[in-house]
Amino acid sequence: MRSAEMLDCKRLEPGSLIDVETSSRHYQIECLGGSRIRISGHPRFCPTPVVAQLEGSVTSEGTIEDGIIERGMRLVVLFEDHIPVTTSKVLHVQWDRIN
Repeated sequence: MRSAEMLDCKRLEPGSLIDVETSSRHYQIECLGGSRIRISGHPRFCPTPVVAQLEGSVTSEGTIEDGIIERGMRLVVLFEDHIPVTTSKVLHVQWDRIN
């Protein structure tokens, strides 16, 4: 897997895998295309992989950088029942393509 400071998930090919470590959790994400993802790692919302929408990273001004996962920022994921979840700060991001 490759380390990254920032990833634009909308530019990754479907099947790309992302490993995100935050201050409190460890998420595994599979890109499905665009901002659609399959994610696991949260004991309540995704203890096993579920399809969700990656909203992006929250800036210091409170806006969302669409489709971006960036170290040092919080990540927002929208689950199927339209529940937005904001993670703790992202510590590490790694990614790889399946081919």
